[in-house]
Amino acid sequence: MVDTNGIRLHIAEQGRGYPVIFCHGFPHGWFIWHRQLAAIGAAGYHAVAPDLRGYGRTEVPEGVDTYTNAAVIGDLLGLLDELGADRAVFVGLDFGAQLVWELALRAPDRVAGVIVLNNPYAPRSPKPPSSYWTKAAERHFLHLSYFQEPGVADVELAARPREFLANVYYALSADYHYLDTWQNPPGLGYLDVLPKAPALPWSWLTESEFDYLSGEFERTGFTGGLAWYRAMDRNWELSADLPTTVPVPVHFLYGENDPDMEGFSGRDPLAVMRAHLTDLRAVEKVPGAGHLVQLERTGAVNDFLLTALGELVGPPGA
Repeated sequence: MVDTNGIRLHIAEQGRGYPVIFCHGFPHGWFIWHRQLAAIGAAGYHAVAPDLRGYGRTEVPEGVDTYTNAAVIGDLLGLLDELGADRAVFVGLDFGAQLVWELALRAPDRVAGVIVLNNPYAPRSPKPPSSYWTKAAERHFLHLSYFQEPGVADVELAARPREFLANVYYALSADYHYLDTWQNPPGLGYLDVLPKAPALPWSWLTESEFDYLSGEFERTGFTGGLAWYRAMDRNWELSADLPTTVPVPVHFLYGENDPDMEGFSGRDPLAVMRAHLTDLRAVEKVPGAGHLVQLERTGAVNDFLLTALGELVGPPGA
């Protein structure tokens, strides 16, 4: 447990050496990176994965403003200070990706490089995010809109946490086409539109791994994670004065069947990203992988991470 930025932050860590900080998304937690902690720690780096605020054993503050990227970046900078590190490499997926992109804009002097999975950088949109998804949600179910009303999704998902997590992990993987959920009309709940997952274990997720992930949400509920969605417009407001070009070295990896790349990142997300990065070192597509690429293709992701770390900060102990 680390005291940082006014909250108690839970971290998992493995290894010693240069710090590599892993940032998760929804509905995850530090454990979504446990295979990467093992590999990166064993290779001679200090692999650190926090439960970001609102998740797991970290505190769950109240209020939308406490879940902005700016607020969580304060947690990460405090974590760096606690580790005694001037800089670190940051790895992000999903909301964690958006977090590390903004961290690189707000505090580039603390970032040795970023390694992002599945969620490419894009500059600030002309209008608030909700102005885009509200129109889409008039035509079909869209979780971005459904999650906005406090209490609604919170109650639905907390009542059936294991079922929800199994169904959403399966839907986001390459074993399903997540955008098929858009075929459902508005007015439904998330469990109404998600496919029914096959029984565990899966080829890429064991029963014990799922038990840990689901056990955390059975204990905490989902309100802390949902608050990140409810802070998206506030993030937009707070980013008005930020630079639009990312100045740090970047390595980017994505799953061939990732739904964020297909449906949430524009028509040509790689071209947009390339236009706004000053030092893009690598782009790699992982065949047969979806959104949870670090679990679906663990070996490919770990190899990519180790190669990127060697380029960004040198071999372990350098």
